[in-house]
Amino acid sequence: MGAENYTTTKEFILLGLTSHPKTWLLPFVTVLLIYLLTIFGNTLIILLVWVDFQLHTPMYFFLSYLAGMEIGYVTSTLPQMLSHLLTGNGVISLTRCTLALCMGSTECLLLGVMAYDRYLAICKPLRYASAMDSKQQYLLASSCWIIGCLFSMVNVVCISRHPFCGPNRINHFVCELQFLLDLACGDIKRTKVILNGLATFIVLIPFSVILCSYTCILYSVFQMHSAAGWRKAFSTCGSHLIVVTLFYGTIISIYILPQSNTISDQDKKIAVLYVVVTPLLNPIIYTLRNKDVHRAVVKILKR
Repeated sequence: MGAENYTTTKEFILLGLTSHPKTWLLPFVTVLLIYLLTIFGNTLIILLVWVDFQLHTPMYFFLSYLAGMEIGYVTSTLPQMLSHLLTGNGVISLTRCTLALCMGSTECLLLGVMAYDRYLAICKPLRYASAMDSKQQYLLASSCWIIGCLFSMVNVVCISRHPFCGPNRINHFVCELQFLLDLACGDIKRTKVILNGLATFIVLIPFSVILCSYTCILYSVFQMHSAAGWRKAFSTCGSHLIVVTLFYGTIISIYILPQSNTISDQDKKIAVLYVVVTPLLNPIIYTLRNKDVHRAVVKILKR
């Protein structure tokens, strides 16, 4: 087929979470409830950090940024799922795919920054105040946004070079660019190499920073002879480690490990973890045993 016979597809159809139309009610109610709880939980974190002066520290600054990104991420994905479950309309544009990718990429980078912040706080306490001042906080947070957006734009530009002349249906409930690329016509091998390389960079570089940071943190903790120091170190780092394990475990299984050419139900189940479950668990994990957050909630309720 010649290039002149290609037709440009600007919209794609997601086949959704389930292929059984009669089972839409329970998934719809579940996803809607999770969406509302995710918005509420992450908004509460932002509000607490904003109104409580004692939470104006680098750790909570980055936590509020993470909460904001989780709100943006679920808003770019879950309403589409709800619409598909309710009406059967799974149409999605490349622009919305880009937005979700930007949020996910930025979160990868921000989790690395948060690990670096904990490394400075525990391993370099004398330098922490100057190394993580307000200017540095905004610089690191804005850098995550800029790099995440540039990453998603490069991915979209690479995919846009290919015409889409065949079917436009994706057997998924979210727009994953590697599955979208499989619908393109022509030779996509070079583009796949570029996208896989970019995905490896955006996932493994922050993950390496996290591993190095926590290796240094564990080494410093083992040098402590104070039980109180141990408890303080693990209380400030434990929540972040749980979030990192949940997020990166699923992301690596999707983007880094070898994938088959077809999307299975197992792929969808893994995607549910980082698209639906992780944004809901983040505010719970970070606040469940956090005495500073508990105190801030009590203070607001007393007002």
